[in-house]
Formats: sequence, structure tokens, C-alpha cells
Amino acid sequence: MRILTVALAVLMLTAQSIAAAPNWAALDMSPYEPPKPAPSFALPDLDGKVTRLEDLRGKVVVLFFWSTW
Repeated sequence: MRILTVALAVLMLTAQSIAAAPNWAALDMSPYEPPKPAPSFALPDLDGKVTRLEDLRGKVVVLFFWSTW
């Protein structure tokens, strides 16, 4: 009987901790914020054709910035 009482108490405490919203300030964490969309831009390719970011919607885009400063 004692084991059943302890198990029930643990179960109730666990259920309360799951139902409560986390205290982000106490955890020193911030909630996830989804990334913002990239700003619209257009760049010429090596052949001089202009490519716009909107033309690549739905595709994976990797920008590689290179310079010879």
C-alpha cells in the first residue's frame, strides 16, 4: 500500500510539472523563435543574367561571398 501511495504522489508531481509552462527566466533560456525570411535581392551570375531570390523559392540556397580585398 505504501508503494502505491508513493507512486501516486510521484505521478501527480510529474503531471503538474509537465502541465506548467517553463519558467524561462529561471532556466536562463529563451524560447525558440523561427528565423525571419531573407530580404529580397537580385545578383548577376557569371554570364550577366540577373537571378532574383524569388526565382529560387522552394529550393535550397547557399550564398558564398568571396572577395579579393
